[in-house]
Amino acid sequence: MEDCIFCKIIKNEIPSEKIYEDDLVLAFLDIKPVNIGHTLIIPKKHFENLFELPEEIAIHIMKITKKIGLAIKKSGADGVNISINNGKAAGQIIFHSHTHIIPRFIGDNLPVWPAKTPKEGQLKEIAKKIIEELARP
Repeated sequence: MEDCIFCKIIKNEIPSEKIYEDDLVLAFLDIKPVNIGHTLIIPKKHFENLFELPEEIAIHIMKITKKIGLAIKKSGADGVNISINNGKAAGQIIFHSHTHIIPRFIGDNLPVWPAKTPKEGQLKEIAKKIIEELARP
């Protein structure tokens, strides 16, 4: 993708603070971090979101996410949030698949996802729909 900022970072057209790189992925520090050390892991080939990723690349990204997440924790974080936003409604801003590793610190007062109380029967209804989709070829 010509205008993709992450593709430009991969091609070294835009500088980044790289912390890991191999044949399939690049990991670098987010320039607008939630907390210092906020890391992004991206596939080197352009895929819009997780659903477009070939399974072998998705598996590799999860292995690298675990490795980097542990390194972030050992370097001083009390914990980490790992997230992938897929689609505009989910908060995806850059449409090149990426995984966030966000360092968390006790007392950082960052919000966590607000819980919603489902209406009567709502959980059963959505569970049925999801199960039906999983059963499709």
